[in-house]
This record gives sequence, C-alpha cells and structure tokens, in this order.
Amino acid sequence: MLLYPVGASGEVIQFEQGVLDHFDRNRQHRCWHREGGGQLFARIDGHRILVSEATGPRPKDKRGRTFFEPDRGSEQVEIEALFARDLHYIGDWHTHPERCPVPSGRDNATMASRVRLSRHRLAGFVFVIVGQLSPPSGMTVLVHDGTSGHVLSPAYIE
Repeated sequence: MLLYPVGASGEVIQFEQGVLDHFDRNRQHRCWHREGGGQLFARIDGHRILVSEATGPRPKDKRGRTFFEPDRGSEQVEIEALFARDLHYIGDWHTHPERCPVPSGRDNATMASRVRLSRHRLAGFVFVIVGQLSPPSGMTVLVHDGTSGHVLSPAYIE
C-alpha cells in the first residue's frame, strides 16, 4: 500500500493493492507496448482518499507507443456506474515508456483541462503516471488544481 500526503492539507491519498496490481499489468516493458490508461475512483473518508478502482485501458481508446487518448463516452459510463457503488471519480492514470515517468507538456495541458472542464467539488484531481519501474520509483503521483501540477512524495510503503 502506498500513501501520499497532499501538502499541508492533512489529506492522504492511499492506493489499494488491487489498483497497484492493475498499474503493474499495464506497464510498458517492451518497445511494442502501447500507452494505456484510465480513470481513478476512490472512497473519501474525511482526509483519507482511498483509491479503490482503476479502469482502462478500453477497446475504443486510441493508443500508441507515446500517446494515449481515452474514449470519453466510455469514461462517462464508468463514472456513473462507479458512483452508484459510492466511488468518486478523482482523476486519471496512464503509462509512459520510461523507467521513472515525468509529465510531458501534453500531460500538463490535459490535466489542467480535465480539472477546469469537470463539474466537481474537489480542490484538484489526482493524476498518476506509471513508468517501467515498480512503485514508488516508477510511479509519479500529482495533484493538479487546474493551473499547475504538484508532484507528491510517498510517505509510507506497507
């Protein structure tokens, strides 16, 4: 289990093992592996954000070695279905073909757009970029407020 404190807010993002396993299955270990991604869903309990579900990749997503474009229609269906199970959409994840992933300019623009165009009550969205190494080195976790992304550091690994 990985825990990421969110600045001085007192909030902590916690990833369940099933989510980490999902990321692991989608890593780009070979040159022919395409980027993949999906959405992140959590149960929010006070200051604890428990990331319990990661969706995708989906058959209708557009994917290449260095790009990923999700099927927005499928994403909306996921949001509605998982909300019915009391899971809240909190952000997105995708892979990069690099050992320790670094957000690209396109990633930053996409993150800002997702935050600004969505109707939500969150101060920002969580974005995870999954690289080739195992977590935490191979996983970049950010909170984006619509203006800038803030990289989080893991506090505890269980």
